[in-house]
Amino acid sequence: MKRIILLYATLFLAFQANAEWFDVTKRGARADGQTLVTDVIQKALDEASAAGGGTVYFPAGTYLTGAIHMRSNTTLHLDAGAVLKFSDNPDHYLPFVELRWEGTVMKSFSPLIHAHEVDNIAIEGRGLLDGQGQNWWKAEYDVRGKFAETEAQDSVNPYQQMWVDANPGFTVSDYYRGTIRRKFFRPPFFQAYRSTNIRITGVKFINSPFWTINPAFCRNITIDGVTIENRPSPNTDGINPTSCKDVHIANCHITVGDDCITLKSGRDADGRRWNVPCENITITNCTMLSGHGGVVIGSEISGSVRKVTIANCVFDGTDRGIRLKASRERGGTVEEIRVSNVVMKNIKNMAFEFNLLYDRNIPEGPVNEKTPTFRNIHIAGVTASEVNRAGEITGISEMPVQNLSFSNINMTARTGFNITTARQIEFHDVTVDAETGPSFNVRDAENLVFDNVKTNTPLPGTPTVSLENVRTAYLYNCFPFVMPDVFLRAVGDRNTNIVLTNSLPCPVEGNLGSHQ
Repeated sequence: MKRIILLYATLFLAFQANAEWFDVTKRGARADGQTLVTDVIQKALDEASAAGGGTVYFPAGTYLTGAIHMRSNTTLHLDAGAVLKFSDNPDHYLPFVELRWEGTVMKSFSPLIHAHEVDNIAIEGRGLLDGQGQNWWKAEYDVRGKFAETEAQDSVNPYQQMWVDANPGFTVSDYYRGTIRRKFFRPPFFQAYRSTNIRITGVKFINSPFWTINPAFCRNITIDGVTIENRPSPNTDGINPTSCKDVHIANCHITVGDDCITLKSGRDADGRRWNVPCENITITNCTMLSGHGGVVIGSEISGSVRKVTIANCVFDGTDRGIRLKASRERGGTVEEIRVSNVVMKNIKNMAFEFNLLYDRNIPEGPVNEKTPTFRNIHIAGVTASEVNRAGEITGISEMPVQNLSFSNINMTARTGFNITTARQIEFHDVTVDAETGPSFNVRDAENLVFDNVKTNTPLPGTPTVSLENVRTAYLYNCFPFVMPDVFLRAVGDRNTNIVLTNSLPCPVEGNLGSHQ
């Protein structure tokens, strides 16, 4: 055994001795944070790839750079104390490259770190990557303000005409024209595009111009032990895989200006044309301290999102916890989602949101490839306190949210769950202590299960469960510790087959409908 261990140690040391490390300081890069060293870094990456692979190494110090283009079999290694500071001059992200921006493939500014059709790349170490996004954010606000004030088509900055020239014949859905009309698209911090075997570990990202870690059409991705901090800023999401497969996100600490982790798969007709789902995703052991959502799916889901697990995470101070959002005209299916062992606190909006009516201005239409679907989603083992709203489930008339379950949930919130246009919704062992209104408020739904649901803080004259125009609902094993004035209230002339059984004699009001 000792001989085997010594043999492995010898082989490992030999591999290390032969591995190519490209120290940028020994190749002419000044670590003063003032001198642009893009050419040195890029040359090192090119040479490392040409040699069969290698690591571009940044010792402690501050390095100023423009766009970096990763090559196959290369690694960026930032030592502790190393800062890779990215220029805020848009000229340093030219020429335009092909990328996916908010779910639409176009040509625009290069991502700060870009990889196009490569294999085996990594960013690692204990260093810091600073996107210096402040000037990008200001430019975005300037462009928004210009069009909001005048709706003029004249150029706000010289890059807008450059974008028009690079994207002839570019078309989008009507309700996205407001964004596209601005013709100025801040680059993501990192985007690998149609690439495989990607690993980002240990490093810290701050001040991203736009979305931070945003692989597109990629496979086999590991993001582990990464910290992302973007102070309040426009659309500076944390981790956004779009149309990616086999993604593992673990042990990350995220506080950003938009969503912390978001899964996407393309926008509208362009997303359906590519038709590449985001699937086989694991998210575990992460903390989210600020953001519009902790883990979000959508709203760009035209290529579908499926087979996702979210486990052992903490959301403390986000606007929402788990959020799914989509719109008519977008299409795509979100399914096979499992959430477990989550703690939420100080949730400013709602703990759970499943919303197929994200854009309320689009009228009902026939069920076709433009109809979004949420189904087969299951949540278990959640503790939540200081929550504004427990949750909202909102379907559309032509496609209700379906096959969604909540199990082993304990929550204190200002208001409870609101469910509209849904079917096959189940609550098992769920306690919601609401400050106002029912703990469970359901309208226009069918095939509901309430198993051991209760509130420990019943309100005078307020039902624990309120049903309106519900078809088939079974309530059982309900033994509230504190008996409410009204446990179940059913209103509406379309109620059918509402049954309360195997429970304490709980006060019931209203129309339980005919029983079949």
